[in-house]
Amino acid sequence: MALTLQVLGTPDTDNALFVKVDTGQAQSRLLFDCGDGCPHALDPNDLRAIDHLCFSHLHMDHVSGFDLFFRVNFDRDDRANRIWVPSGSGEIVANRFRGFLWNLVGPSQKGEWLVHEIGPERVETRAYLAREAFRTAHERPAWPRRARTVIDGAGFTVEALLLDHGTPSVAYVVREAARVNVDTEKLYARGFKPGPWLNRLRGAPATPGETVDVNGAAHDLNALQGELLVTTPGDSVAYLTDFRCAPAALENLAPVLAGVGTVVCECQFRAGDADLADAVMHSTAVEVAQLAARANVGKLVLFHFSARYTAAERYEMLAEARDVFPRAEFPPGW
Repeated sequence: MALTLQVLGTPDTDNALFVKVDTGQAQSRLLFDCGDGCPHALDPNDLRAIDHLCFSHLHMDHVSGFDLFFRVNFDRDDRANRIWVPSGSGEIVANRFRGFLWNLVGPSQKGEWLVHEIGPERVETRAYLAREAFRTAHERPAWPRRARTVIDGAGFTVEALLLDHGTPSVAYVVREAARVNVDTEKLYARGFKPGPWLNRLRGAPATPGETVDVNGAAHDLNALQGELLVTTPGDSVAYLTDFRCAPAALENLAPVLAGVGTVVCECQFRAGDADLADAVMHSTAVEVAQLAARANVGKLVLFHFSARYTAAERYEMLAEARDVFPRAEFPPGW
């Protein structure tokens, strides 16, 4: 399994995050936000194969690139078209669907778009159909939020956390499933030959008394799983943008982000401009570094800088962050 990520855009343009999860049997692609020009940076095959588009919120700099994404996928029917937004934002997405003249739609169009609104207690879903020119919102069953997880994919989950940006905003955490591998040295030391039985060995935990046939002999499956399997935690990445990293937010977020491999986080303002951060509900370099330090994450990737700063000043902001959390860095190429 592998989890890869790519920050889209540049230091002085709109940004987004592309994440790919590859289990070896399946690939899943997730796009977090859709700023101006960001979809253009993706390989066209990846753009056409996005499984989930997860918006933090629908301010202009996070949604301006949506038209290209929608243009290449509006009638896609080889996979679900799923969009995730903060509660109350679904109608804005619907208006994007309807913002074109649909003169050639009809029964042959198969595209269906599911818009999921993430609230504090429940997720509400509405479906929009290409054959109807997206005119009607079809209600789908809502479900209560009993935990943070909103997406349960092939080899990964996505958690959603509600943030305060003055308007609703959502942070996302992608967690790769634990990797289960066979210790080949122990396998061969036992004289076992590889075969179809390994699929069951790597599968679900053994039921009481369950056996598996190895080299013509029955072996206790629970004992073999304990002896031959090596489990390592999967990778993880968090996407946080457009929120006020005030003390209360830090206290709430740090336990959730504890141990996350990579945190891609906004860095709008220098520490000396905290008054500006307060006014527009953004965060400073020092504040997000404090969050990373408190959560002991693997690394902190800073992005989404205010346009008020020059390239030299952005390096100074990186230095501010590294004074608090040394494993802070820019995205590759920045």
